[in-house]
Amino acid sequence: MNHTGTHRVIDSLLDTDAYKLHMHQAIFHQYPETEVVAEFHCRSKEDLRPYCDAIQAQINQFDSLSFTQEELDYLATIGFFKSDYLEFLKSFTLSSQQVELDPSGDQLSIKITGKWLDVIFWEVPLLAIICEVRCAALYPNASAEDAIEQLKTKIDRFYHNAEGTDLSEFALVDFGTRRRFSKAVQHHVVDYLAESFPYFKGTSNYHLARTRGLTPVGTQAHEWFQAHQQLTGELADSQQLALNRWLQEYPDSLGIALTDCINMDAFLRDFDLRLSNRFVGLRHDSGDPVTWGEKAIAHYESLGIDPTTKSLVFSDSLTLDKALAIYKHFYGRINVSFGIGTQLSCDLPNVDTLNIVLKLTQCEGRPVAKISDEPGKSMCRDEGYLSQLRQAFDIAQ
Repeated sequence: MNHTGTHRVIDSLLDTDAYKLHMHQAIFHQYPETEVVAEFHCRSKEDLRPYCDAIQAQINQFDSLSFTQEELDYLATIGFFKSDYLEFLKSFTLSSQQVELDPSGDQLSIKITGKWLDVIFWEVPLLAIICEVRCAALYPNASAEDAIEQLKTKIDRFYHNAEGTDLSEFALVDFGTRRRFSKAVQHHVVDYLAESFPYFKGTSNYHLARTRGLTPVGTQAHEWFQAHQQLTGELADSQQLALNRWLQEYPDSLGIALTDCINMDAFLRDFDLRLSNRFVGLRHDSGDPVTWGEKAIAHYESLGIDPTTKSLVFSDSLTLDKALAIYKHFYGRINVSFGIGTQLSCDLPNVDTLNIVLKLTQCEGRPVAKISDEPGKSMCRDEGYLSQLRQAFDIAQ
């Protein structure tokens, strides 16, 4: 497979996570001129510099990519995309000039600078490109069939471990776009699940949702909360501002809130009765899932809210086995669903997965950060700012 020439890893702007478009519309309406910087980080410490030219060639192909009329017609059927935003998407394009690749250090460095309206769209396709280029080079003989064989084994084990369990409320969603082995592998996996696994309820990928008739799933990401750290008067108010601005854009839909930009305790302090009522649930993305879920239930109960009317979405490094264990633990107490990414779309025999992220590091020329419920997931270039953030949200150093 030629990854530097004709083969396009990304050939549709819809080949991205749903929450990117959901945040994109909110940014279009509320922060169209806001400038940001996003930076790449390889958590698995693998040297990706040898793939720099192939990655650059894929990035260059973005200059000719735009939304098709069929894609825009599809988005118009979703219900919460406004006509002015869809009109804007008709002429929306990305420029490869915004992406700066630098292989000169001891690791591949990537920096994206520009309006948030543009930068937000690079993360998912860029990570998917890096993964596919690298996997094609390291595992030229691995195939989508290998992924399906592995998946069948996992599903067999899932049913074996679920014996005697009521699975009627179990819900699995594909979150696999950004760290997929390849586009072909993700497509095969999603097609297999849609056909053979009755608890498969959708995908975070808008292109797959459109072409397969699946439910698109996703709300907002860490960057929504991070940017608000510099879009607010007081740092301590940033989380509540982010939540309120989200409700302003989506008063009756997309009501799942991400909790770990700072950490769960700081989030719950801000998640008052009004917000807890307005949002339908919460998403877990770091730290121990059971501890986190118990905190969520206790929080709802303390406010007099029946937890069975709320939902928890788990999406942190999940496997089917982990999802089943979490499901059993919370069964009957609160609604749960599971977004599985890498362990669906990049689980092939003898393939090492790549743990890579692209995170906002600046907004309006000033630093932003994510602290998270897991030390290894924190990301900030500015120690002084990190201290300021911890202080604002009353978190021990």
